[in-house]
Amino acid sequence: MADFSDKNGAVSIGPRIVASGGFDTLYREGMTLIEEVASYLDGDGRGDSRVLVREASFLYATESMRLTTRLMQLASWLLLQRAVNEGEITAENARSEKEKVKFSATPSERGGPGYEQLPQILRDFIVKGDRLFDRVVQFDKLERGKMPEFDAGTANGIADQFSRLKAAFGRD
Repeated sequence: MADFSDKNGAVSIGPRIVASGGFDTLYREGMTLIEEVASYLDGDGRGDSRVLVREASFLYATESMRLTTRLMQLASWLLLQRAVNEGEITAENARSEKEKVKFSATPSERGGPGYEQLPQILRDFIVKGDRLFDRVVQFDKLERGKMPEFDAGTANGIADQFSRLKAAFGRD
């Protein structure tokens, strides 16, 4: 059984959330997306990329490489976290390994010349990859005992609850 308390004996809720069933769903979704993207890029994606105009073809290569890199980073994180959850390695060992995998930054803006000419399936995979990345980053923060960041402009039940807890306990 994993110990979720800190050196002062306080129970940290973040690691508990990460070790819960929520992680299992994230893991399955992540690994499924990785398989789908790999299958597409090795199959239909090759044909789709051959018919693109030069500008879109270059962008296809760039975006598919960026997506593949990001998904491999996410796979590393997911596999390490699963190993922790299953008791195969300690959380400290996993953190040490996770430090070696630096997440690529999400581009602040998607699009640009040729983006709309990319196959819709690739654009959909990019969006799914960005969403998965955001979720893993939030899980990673929880696992480290940090508060996740939420978009203040978004009506979000979890964000609202965290805001209320912060206000009640006076913590940032």
